[in-house]
Parts: sequence; C-alpha cells; structure tokens
Amino acid sequence: MGSVTGAVLKTLLLLSTPNWNRVLAGNSYDCDDPLVSALSQASFSSSSELSSSHGPGFARLNRRDGAGGWSPLVSNQYQWLQIDLGERMEITAVATQGGYGSSDWVTSYLLMFSDSGGNWKQYRQEDSLWGFSGNANADSVVYYRLQPSIKARFLRFIPLEWNPKGRIGMRIEVFGCAYRSEVVDLEGKSCLLYRFDQKSLSPIKDTISLKFKTMRSDGILLHREGQNGDHITLELRRGKLFLLINSGEAKLPSTRGPVSLSLGSLLDDQHWHSVLVQRLGKRVNFTVDEHRHRFHAQGEFSYLHLDHEISFGGIPAPGKSVSFPHKHFHGCLENLYYNGVDIIDLAKRRNPQIIIMGNVSFSCSQPQSVPVTFLSPRSYLALPGFSGEDEVSATFQFQTWNKAGLLLFVELQLVSGGLLLLLNDGKLKLNLYHPGKLPSDITAGVGLNDGQWHSVSLSAKRNYLSVVVDGQVASASPSLGPEQIYSGGIYYFGGCPDNSFGSQCKSPLGGFQGCMRLISISHKVVDLISVQRGSFGNFSDLQIDSCGIRDRCLPNYCEHGGECSQSWDTFHCNCANTGYRGATCHNSIYEQSCEAYKHKGNTSGFYYIDADGSGPLEPFLLYCNMTETAWTIIQHNGSDVTRVRNTNPENPYAGFFEYVASMEQLQATINHAEHCEQELTYYCKKSRLVNMEDGTPLSWWVGRTNETQTYWGGSLPDPQKCTCGLEGNCIDPQYYCNCDADRSEWTNDTGFLSYKEHLPVTKIVITDTGRPHSEAAYKLGPLLCRGDRLFWNSASFNTEASYLHFPTFHGELSADVSFFFKTTASSGVFLENLGITDFIRIELRSPAVVTFSFDVGNGPFEISVQSPTHFSDNQWHHVRVERNMKEASVQVDQLSPRTQPAPADGHVLLQLNSQLFVEISAYFGSGSSVIYNFQENYSLSKNSSSHAASFHGDMRLSRETIKFSFRTTRTPSLLLYVSSFYKEYLSVIIARNGSLQIRYKLNRYQEPDVVNFDFKNMADGQLHHIKINREEAVVSVEIDENMRRQVHLVSGTELSAVRSLVLGRILEHSDVDQETALAGAQGFLGCLSAVQVSHVAPLKAALHPSRPAPITISGHVTESTCVAQAGTDATSRERTHSFADHSGARDDREPLTNTIKSDSAVIGGLIAVVIFILLCITAIAVRISQQKRSYKRNEAKRSENVDSAEAVLKSELNIQNAVGENQKEYFF
Repeated sequence: MGSVTGAVLKTLLLLSTPNWNRVLAGNSYDCDDPLVSALSQASFSSSSELSSSHGPGFARLNRRDGAGGWSPLVSNQYQWLQIDLGERMEITAVATQGGYGSSDWVTSYLLMFSDSGGNWKQYRQEDSLWGFSGNANADSVVYYRLQPSIKARFLRFIPLEWNPKGRIGMRIEVFGCAYRSEVVDLEGKSCLLYRFDQKSLSPIKDTISLKFKTMRSDGILLHREGQNGDHITLELRRGKLFLLINSGEAKLPSTRGPVSLSLGSLLDDQHWHSVLVQRLGKRVNFTVDEHRHRFHAQGEFSYLHLDHEISFGGIPAPGKSVSFPHKHFHGCLENLYYNGVDIIDLAKRRNPQIIIMGNVSFSCSQPQSVPVTFLSPRSYLALPGFSGEDEVSATFQFQTWNKAGLLLFVELQLVSGGLLLLLNDGKLKLNLYHPGKLPSDITAGVGLNDGQWHSVSLSAKRNYLSVVVDGQVASASPSLGPEQIYSGGIYYFGGCPDNSFGSQCKSPLGGFQGCMRLISISHKVVDLISVQRGSFGNFSDLQIDSCGIRDRCLPNYCEHGGECSQSWDTFHCNCANTGYRGATCHNSIYEQSCEAYKHKGNTSGFYYIDADGSGPLEPFLLYCNMTETAWTIIQHNGSDVTRVRNTNPENPYAGFFEYVASMEQLQATINHAEHCEQELTYYCKKSRLVNMEDGTPLSWWVGRTNETQTYWGGSLPDPQKCTCGLEGNCIDPQYYCNCDADRSEWTNDTGFLSYKEHLPVTKIVITDTGRPHSEAAYKLGPLLCRGDRLFWNSASFNTEASYLHFPTFHGELSADVSFFFKTTASSGVFLENLGITDFIRIELRSPAVVTFSFDVGNGPFEISVQSPTHFSDNQWHHVRVERNMKEASVQVDQLSPRTQPAPADGHVLLQLNSQLFVEISAYFGSGSSVIYNFQENYSLSKNSSSHAASFHGDMRLSRETIKFSFRTTRTPSLLLYVSSFYKEYLSVIIARNGSLQIRYKLNRYQEPDVVNFDFKNMADGQLHHIKINREEAVVSVEIDENMRRQVHLVSGTELSAVRSLVLGRILEHSDVDQETALAGAQGFLGCLSAVQVSHVAPLKAALHPSRPAPITISGHVTESTCVAQAGTDATSRERTHSFADHSGARDDREPLTNTIKSDSAVIGGLIAVVIFILLCITAIAVRISQQKRSYKRNEAKRSENVDSAEAVLKSELNIQNAVGENQKEYFF
C-alpha cells in the first residue's frame, strides 16, 4: 500500500480481526469447531473423582449435569483431567469454567498433549513453559487461542492453583478441526527411494517439507547425491538436525567447503517435529519447528549436479559415495513433500516411481516408554525392592543438564549402609557406603550431563560392585568387608525424603533434576503408571509420563559469540575472548569512539572501537590522535602514491581501497561522528579529470554508496569541481580543476572530501593517461573523523509537563539504557515505555533511590538502588539499566549494582507498542475540525478495487488504544469521535457539567455504554492526559496517570466498518446520542496534543504530512505548543522536542530520523516516551539551558545558546570527575 491511508487501513485490519474468526498463518480454513461437547462419557478420564456426580464426564463447558463439573477426590498438584478426541485433531483454542454454582474453580493450569495417551508434552509459548491463567469464579468462561496450534489426540489439563476457599473444579471445551495426514513408519533398516522425471528437475531449486518423530538420536531423514560428490543430506545426530550441502566444486581452493547447518535439540523425544528446507541457488532457508536459519552459500553452490533420485529414511545403496558414517532413521515420517510431490501417498499407492526398501507401515507405532521428570532438588521416587535375593541390581536411562545429583540410593538389608549411585562433575560414581569405613568407589562415563539419554546398569553381588554406562563396563571393584549383600530395602531414585520419614537415604551432592525412563529393579520393569496412581511406591515433586527437559541454549541468548552452557533451570554465558561482558555478553568492553576514550583521560594510541556498542558489529582496531580534538584515524591499503600510465576510456585503471574495518563498521563510525574527511590528491601531467568538449568525466572516485563521484574536494557534492574551483584559485581560471588545464608539467588537485554520506573512498578510476607524455598519480589519505554526535547531547526539562517522544523501545530479549542526570527535585520519572501489559520505567523514587521497574508478562518487578547521599544534589549522576534473558540490573554511579534474576520459566519477550512519532500539538479555534477518513462512502466504493474499498467489507475493530492530551475551558466539548458505516461509534466528550465521558455504541440497536468521570471539572484550563485501551468488551481508562478504571461493555465487542476519525466539530449529520450530538455541534476550543488512535496520529498527518493523507481540515487549526492560557499556572506549561545534533539548529517539529540507526541500547534511538519532573537528563553532554521566557527565541539565537552551553558543560564535566564508568552509551 503506497499511501498513509493504505498503511493505516492495513494496520487497523490487523488490529481489528476478532479472535474467533482469525485464520492462523498456514491455515486457509476455519478451524474453531467445538470438539468436546459431542464426545461420549468414555472419552473423559481423570486422576480421581470426588464422587460419581463429580466424574470427568461432567466436565463439559456450560453443562450442569451431575454436580456441575469435575472435581478430584483430593485437591493437589498431581490431579488431572483428560479427554480423548478419538483421533489426531488440530486444536486451536481451549476454554475453562469452574464447577457450576460452586466455590470450586481452577485459577491456573498446565495443558499437556499426546498422540498415544502417554509420553505427554507440555504446551509452550515464547519457547518457555507457559501456564494458563484460569478462572476467577465458577461460571465465567476463559478462552485461550493456541498459537501455535496443537496436533494431538489426547489433551490433559493439570490444575496448578485453585480457589483457596474451595477445591479443584473444572468444565472445559476444546476448539479445532480434523487433521488429515499421511504417515509412514520406518523400522531402522528400511527407506523410500523416489525416482523422478529428469524434466521435472531444477538444479538450483529444492523445497522439502516433512514432520518426524523418533526415540533414536541418530538417523538419515533424506539423502540425494550426484556422481562427483555433490549431495544434500538431512541427518539427525545426537538429537539435533543437520542439513549438509556439498558441492563437488567445494574441493577447489576458491570455495569454502561444504555447508553444514544445525538446528533443533532434544528431537528424539517421540514427539512430532516439523522441518522445512528451501534452496534457491545459493540461498538456503532451514526451519525446524519455530527455529529458522537463513544462509547464503559461497562458491559454486548455486548449481548442484545431482542424480534423479532421492531417498528418505536412509541411504539405500552401499556403493553410494558417502564419506561419513550414518544410520537409518527409526521412527515415523508425516506429510512428506518433495517439490510439491506427496511421497507417502505415492508409496501407499505403490507408484512405480517409489521403491520401498525393507519393512514399512503406513501407521505410526507408539513405543510404550513412560518417562518421569524430577522437577526439583526435593524430588524423589521411592520403590520397594524384592527381598531375599543375594543381589542388588537396577537399570534405567537418564537425561540431564546438571553436573551433579543423586541418581540412586539403595538401602541394604542385614548390614547398615547403602549403595549410592551419584552424578559428580558429569561422571558416574558408584559408592558402597558403610558407616565408619572408607567408601569404595567406581567411576564411569564422562560428560553425562549433555542432555542425551544415557543407560545405566548396576549390580552389587556378594562383595563385588559393577556398573555399565552406555554399554561400557567399568571394571569390577571389591567392596571393603566380607559382608553378604542382600536386597530388599528401598530404592530411592533421584533424591531422598526428608528425615522425618526415617529413611537411611543420603544425598551428599543434592537431588537429581532431569528425566528417567525404563526403570527396572532386580530385572523386573517398574510400572510407573501404577506409581502415579498410588498403588505402588511413593514419590514427591515428580511429573510422571512426561519428560520436561528443555534446551535453554536454543535459541542461544549469549550474544556476540558467547558460549552457552546450562543446568536444569538456567543457562550461563562464557564471554571469554568475545570483547563483551555481562550475563549475556551484551556489554562491550570497548568504547564507541575516540571521543569517549579521551573523556576517560586516555592519550594517543591504538584502541579497539565498538562503533555500535552492544549492537551486532564487532570491535575493530584503529588509532586515536588525542589533540585538542580526538581524531579517529582509519587506515587502508593504498596510502602510498600510485602512478598510472597508458589508460583510456576503453582501458581504464581502477584502484581499490580496503580498510581495517568492514563497511558496516565504517558506516556506524561515520554516522556517529560530527565531522569526517579524507584527503584525496590527484597528480596530473596532461591528464584531465573532465573532457571539456562534452563534459564527460575522465576520472572519478566511488564511495560507500557505490555511486560515481566527480567532485574532488569540499563538504558538498558539486560535480566536476575541485578545491581550487570552490576557492577560485585554479591555475587557469576558466577551469574548475587544475588538472583540466591539461598542462605538460606536473600539477595536482588536492582536497578534503567531507560529505559524510559518500565516505570513505573505496575506488578510483583513471582513463586519461594514454596520450603522449600523459601520466597521473594519486594518493588517498586515511579516513579522519572527530566528535561523537551521540556523546554530547542533552535536554532540559523545566516544567512538570515537559516530555519527549522517541521511537518504541525495541528490546524484546536484550536491551540496555544509560544516561546522566542532574536535578534538585526529590522525585520524577526519567523514562517510561508501555505495551498492553508490558512496560519499562526508570524513575527517581525518592531523593536517594533510583528504581527500575518492568513487566514482561510475569507480573511487575522492581529493582532499586539506594544511595547514602541524595541524588538531588544538582550534580551529574550516571544510571545504567539492562534487562536480558538472564537478569535485570541497575547501577547508579559507582554504587554496587542491583540485579533481579529472570524466572526460570515464564514469559520472556518485552513487548512494547508506544508508537514512533514526534508529538504534535494543535490549537483548535471555534467551529474547527480535523477529519481523518479511513474509507470512501460505502455506496460508491462497494465495487471499487481501491485499498480503502477492499478494506471495508471485513473490517471489524475489536480493540484499540487511544492516547491524547487536551486543554480547554469550554463545555460541552467533543474531544474525539470515531464513526462507522453501521451507525456504531465511539465518542470522547466533556459534558455540560465538566465531566469526561467515553461513549461506546457497538450495536446500532442498543443504547451506548457510557463511562463517566465526574470527580472533577475537566474543562479547567489545565493540561490533562487520557489513555483508553479496549480489548473486546473490556475498557481500561487512565486519566492524568492517577485515576484508573476498568469497565465491561454490554453493547458489543466490535466496531464494524470504521469510517472516520473526527477531532473537533462534527460537520455532517450523525445518528448519535443527544450528549454526543450536543458536544459535536459545539466542537472543541483549545489545545489537543499527541493524539493517537492505535497506529494513527491524525495531528501529525494533518500538520506534518510526509505523503498525501486522507485528511480534511476545517476552520482554524494551527500548530501550538499548548502553552498555558492567560491566567493559568505557569508551571503547567509543556514542551516537546526532538533531539538534534548540537552542532546546528533543527526544527523542533521534525523527527530525528538519521541520528541513530543502531539497535544498540541508547535512549535517543529507543525510548518512546520520556516524562521528567523538574529534572535534567543528559547523555554526558550539552546542558541546553532554555529558560521559560526564551522558549520562542529565533533559531539563530537558540543555536548560540547551544554552542555556549556546550562549552559550559564540557568544562563542568572535566571539573567534576565523579563518574568513572564506561561512558560509551550515555547519549540520546
């Protein structure tokens, strides 16, 4: 969509799509049918039931049968409610209620799914464990849309918390549709070979999609190769999926070897995993589940010489030229497509293009393995041994990330002591413990905490011990003492109960956290389902029939190449040799500029510079010349004089320059600098720069924009001019360059190129040295830059209503903010950015406390730093805040930093949505209005193909966010009005009595819902701030940041076919209620500021349009600073700015689009809203001292103030050396 209208319509369409009619990505069909209501009683089961009338069959949504829902016999964390859908279905949503008319409801629960009714998997979102919030009463329904959807036959609801005044009670519904698939089961020795028509081949394009599930950690999923070594292979190795692409040409020195991409982890969990491989020439997209790797290959990978066949599940022919060891795949494949061909369907129909090798079946077998998860160090599983046997033996498999923990303790009969099997530093240690005697140990295995399944078998018979790990037998070791060992005691797996149980169990290294399966005692398999039902053994804090291990290093949240390691509940980053530090290797140990090094007192020398701070660019080495100004000097490979002869336009000379930094690093350095220059000298003897006959250039240079440049000096591109031409002192005044005089003696054109957008010089081309006695030479100096635009910037906030808007803070996973401030105020908000529920805020909570508060969806957290002295001492103080996947931290000056660890499980993405715009304020005269038209008239546009018309038909607005500020003394007044073609509307008005009213009419046949705020007269001439957020029928309103209210609408949940947005007077007839009509006729007289409706900023579109906008302005509407009206309190004035380069004045009304393009954590590039109360916040730098009386001075006078203030501030900072922290990112 090429217009503002198109963009707005598209945005509102996305916002307005209702939950239950949304079509999820990848589905072109409706998939929200209720699936539970038609099930038979036999399809429901549960862990227990309170009575026959509380059975699981009564758990249907909105039903009142029996006691009105399911309730277990005992309310604890081991209860569950299960449904069998009869076949695999696609499940897109769930809904819950409490028990009918009771005090029994669940407030949070887990959702598990399975194909077989065993080996359950927990539903996750945001790649973290996600518990669902449940009900607040017995009868309300809470719905959740599942994104992504679930494909499964069985669902299990596990209550986590419930009403403390009642018990567990649930009624449920599940929404979705039938799921159709083609499946093949490969038994580890079989495969499918597909031979296709040569004409259907594309040597540069492949698309492969499939799903797989397996319990084996290794196996070939697909393989295609050619005669000269070319091949594409998809292989499972140690539970990870590898895509191998090899070109026979990779053996040549010019290429970089075969491509090997790895994605996924723990993929041998007997659950379905999706794979998509797309290859187009050298571009490869590799996707496993929600993880994606995009790759652009080097060398000759665009063309692979491959045979006309591809195998799935293995490599069938022993004569194939595969140079790596491989195993066949053992498991199931589903919906296998190769370039659009359904491979499994061809195999089922015995198509001759498919050759089936070995035994295959077209249904998926379900191996019966019951895993158990040890959730915490307090978990244990206690199982009775078989008495009377003269041997202690046990076998099991385990999987963990932890280096240490108790795997098994066995109580011995007839003798005191026990047998301990420990995991210690990733090794297995078997220990026979006798009180008063030295232990006897056997150590086996290494690196067993790698997340893989490992098998263990131990035996203690007579006076010998032995242990087998992954098939490797440790040497038997004699025990100390002749005692005969008899079994019959208790086997404690994973940990010990507390001492109150009277057991002899000992756990010197703590409990085990991880998974176990296939447990046998005395050669008899343990029935863990019986344990779960309470009929055998005992346990605590376990999750039976599910392995809850997860890979916390996938994705890798360690930045900048940091090495990730993990334990059961957290991950760690090793930042050694990365150039970065911090919990996630986020913070650079280097400065961003020579200016920053100079400010720290460093002298001239070589320094590493990290031009984008915590951004993705690597640091690089350069020279800093610390004179009065800190000069950055970046060298290249062509600093010597280079002579050129015998060239002409048909045989040009081209010289290339390579720098010590990449072009991205150079661009970041240049963009941050106040000034950059590069000296270019062209020596000439009968060698011209321009052909004066036709004006064509004969020599030129190229910069980073890859454009031909024909100017040879100066700060502005003036084509075909040199420095002498700009200064008027060329040796021949009729030319603009000395060399164009075409003289037979040596001369030169030397100039400093200082137009930053064209620097650095990367190439020079010379074509005029082919004539007799013609010769040229050139010399390019290093790139020189000085100053740091992001270092010396500040702003003063002189009123309580002062604030600044910046782009939204984009720090979903990792971000930092740093700044300096000085103030005499006792409290105030430094910065704030909001989402629907998520937010960040940094504030001076009290004179001696700085607080960082945030919410990423797990509830609000606060971290405070308290100082022994006040921060409100009118001295500079430095604040640095960081939030990442590991922790949040705040540090002020040199005080000890305070940290808040991130929860092990929960939401992780910080999702903020304050919009990118510079605040616009406008004065509305009597009878004036601004109308933003979303659509044309329906009757005219019904059959139109325009974007607006096409938007009309399905547009339903189920949510919106509205923010604005206003000042007026008139009642009644219409502040904002949103209309629709269906006589539905939203109006925000000031009624005749001065109360603020928000009126929603979301059903043309009902009266509007009215939200009335009558706590004060809002037409009092003061500036008021309004925030309105609606999610379907729930409306939240905030006034002046202190009055908040939430209401539920009854008129409806959607505003259909939005037509227009009106500020001020309603000019056309509208079918509205009497109060809205009266306010609309009066309009608005006063000032409106920062009006925003979802993504639409109508005042900005009206007063500062960047492109044609669907705006109609009537009457007197002018841009205004919304200063206080005569007679009002002067302290209520407000000001808005956009930060500008301090080296020159900039119109305050325009956004600063080019100041910061990096994703590094800097206030000026990221913060959306800044509210500061009598505080001055700065990024090391210029204190812009603007007094109230001088606010409207002219631009020239303001520039003088800036320059003067810069000198004052630099002097002040040099005197006050109170802050020694790294200051690279303390800027706007």
